[in-house]
Amino acid sequence: MTQTALPGLVTPPKLLKDTLRIVPLGGLGEIGRNMTVFEIDGKLLIVDCGVLFPEETQPGVDLILPDFSYIKNRLDDIVAVVLTHGHEDHIGAVPYLLRLRADIPVVGSRLTLALIEAKLLEHRIKPVTQTVTEGQVQKFGPFECEFVAVNHSIPDALAVFLRTSGGTVLHTGDFKMDQLPLDGRITDLRHFAKLGEEGVDLFMSDSTNADVPGFTTAEKEIGPTLDRLFGQASKRLIVASFSSHVHRVQQVLDAAANHNRKVAFVGRSMVRNMAIAEKLGYLEVPPGILVDIKNIDNLPDNRVVLMSTGSQGEPMAALSRMANGDHRVVVGQGDTVILASSLIPGNENAVYRIINGLLKLGADVIHKGNAKVHVSGHAAAGELLYCYNILEPLNAMPVHGETRHLIANGKIALDSGVPEESILLADNGTVIDLRDHQADIVGQVEVGFVYVDGSSVGEVTEADLKDRQTLGDEGFISIITVIHRATGKVVSGPEIHARGVAEDDSVFDEIIPKINAALEEAVLNRSDHTTHQLQQVVRRVVGTWVNRKLRRKPLIIPVVLEA
Repeated sequence: MTQTALPGLVTPPKLLKDTLRIVPLGGLGEIGRNMTVFEIDGKLLIVDCGVLFPEETQPGVDLILPDFSYIKNRLDDIVAVVLTHGHEDHIGAVPYLLRLRADIPVVGSRLTLALIEAKLLEHRIKPVTQTVTEGQVQKFGPFECEFVAVNHSIPDALAVFLRTSGGTVLHTGDFKMDQLPLDGRITDLRHFAKLGEEGVDLFMSDSTNADVPGFTTAEKEIGPTLDRLFGQASKRLIVASFSSHVHRVQQVLDAAANHNRKVAFVGRSMVRNMAIAEKLGYLEVPPGILVDIKNIDNLPDNRVVLMSTGSQGEPMAALSRMANGDHRVVVGQGDTVILASSLIPGNENAVYRIINGLLKLGADVIHKGNAKVHVSGHAAAGELLYCYNILEPLNAMPVHGETRHLIANGKIALDSGVPEESILLADNGTVIDLRDHQADIVGQVEVGFVYVDGSSVGEVTEADLKDRQTLGDEGFISIITVIHRATGKVVSGPEIHARGVAEDDSVFDEIIPKINAALEEAVLNRSDHTTHQLQQVVRRVVGTWVNRKLRRKPLIIPVVLEA
């Protein structure tokens, strides 16, 4: 029977000698927040430390971090943070971890470290970094790490193979098996086979496309589509993609050069990341093709390409602001907008709003649903099966994906011959111990969501978000009342003010006598009453009436003062 993280798991036991403990703090049951903690001999190694982007049910939230509570009292035991690649869902939370201890060694490939260093500069943190390359073997305390080249939608991605006294683990990070990648850097299956011969005790593999049959389409197939769309466009072209998708930007630059167009980068992260990629040689920019966005008005519309952020509907990103008419770039009739990315689960409504907004402005909108303008960066089921057959792992633990993805990956492991009892379907906070070639779920630690809201980190609670949702969906009512301390009779008020509940506050005249009677009764029945108790009385009376009369459940804010 597959090992599954079930409700009611107990606190994990004390870690035994020569046992490797694995605790995912993010990335399971979700697309984002990827972070896994490995522990042996009293030392911790972290693989990835990313963020999750908020959904519509989390209004006002900028980012969601992994919960560092599990390691907060053991920061000095961390020997390194190993980053598999430079996407935000794998590196975005590093600044918040380094706020707790700035000298934790940050390990990754050249491009990955360049991207995180630029991000840390904004946080005024100077990290201790170590660059590694594929084939390199490096020790960090009791962990020996061997790095393997993997192909993804960003250059320089690495898988990491851990050797410890408790066993061996291969963590793929995000990967696919594009056999003809733009940069010629394929997933190193020969290296995988070599590790398989040595013995992989636990295989932790990317699950994002595990429920997609077959093989992921090659990146190079996007080029002809972009070239055709560029040839058909009569006015400006606006291409939106992830700000770290170097390969996609390369294809846009090449298509622009073929059609005698200039390219301007739009969005702070796009400008920053592409400057880094060009400087390090990962992006080849045709001579004279780039222009500053300030100068695009001096060019004919049929000579302009804007490479923009905002493909996921982020409200403050460039494309969203264009769709809302809040950007210096004014989208108009005949412009072509290409969304060259996939939809991250949870972002669908935001993206569709942008598409609708752009269409209303007269633009032609091209997206994955009506043209081949994006291919995934994640291995499909056929590729994962290939890996299982090459590696022949003794245990499998799917990572990086929603529950449906993890389950699909587990079925692939089972089909490849991994024993059912050796397949672990874990949640964030599930504790897995690896010992004597056997991986077992041994407990659960408490993990939650840590919200970044403006300058505050972790101060916004689930209750706050529920209140924000209620405000947005149901409105609010405030009731201010001054009563006589001894008699409970109302001296002033109740003054009722509402927003988003009813058009006219006079609708509440009916409830005022009920508030007065309830307060007077509460004071007479309890001589030791508090203003908080009286406010709760008002809340109940108003809430019951509004629910019955108006069929609403607004946020109710009662204020009772005693005189």
